[in-house]
Amino acid sequence: MARKLKTYQTSLGFFDLVIAAPSMKAALQAWGADSNLFHQGFAKESEDPDVIEAAMAAPGVVLKRPVGSTGPYKEQAELPTNLADDGDATKAQPKSKNHKPPKHSKRPRDPKAERRATLAFEKEEQRRAQERVKEAAVQQRERERRQRAISKAQNALDAARQKYQTKAAEIKAQIDVLERKSQTQQARWEKERVRLEAALQKVRG
Repeated sequence: MARKLKTYQTSLGFFDLVIAAPSMKAALQAWGADSNLFHQGFAKESEDPDVIEAAMAAPGVVLKRPVGSTGPYKEQAELPTNLADDGDATKAQPKSKNHKPPKHSKRPRDPKAERRATLAFEKEEQRRAQERVKEAAVQQRERERRQRAISKAQNALDAARQKYQTKAAEIKAQIDVLERKSQTQQARWEKERVRLEAALQKVRG
């Protein structure tokens, strides 16, 4: 059974945000919040019929407007225009003691509209889920491509090392053979030198 949607609102950075979602958890996920803004008092369920109407017109879509403004909520909103006013724009204006929040008139429920909004939210959730699956697939392909590149480079290094070690072993074997030949030749020369020097000494008498 489809869950009834509610409108939640908060302020993050330079924007006021609203969304029509079935639960606070779903709203936090859509906002990308890493903490429970509702428990911290930074988010709430909206009772403003204009805000609710705007959110219900685009269920599951995060709508925003410049923080502190009273303009319409949009999926793409401009940054606040008073950011350079010596930082005063980021400070909350003091509220008078007699200030009372405006009362919002209750609009009659429209079950058909609520049903359409719920279905639209579920469709938006499915779209986001599909995007996450696509992003995960792209990341997986990138990891596999990188791993193939690493394996190729490692195989080339291993092959070059093996080739070097084989060649070095062949050269060392040749050096050993030449060394033994040199030692044999040296021994023969020593014998021949001793014999010839003895003969020379004998001739000199």
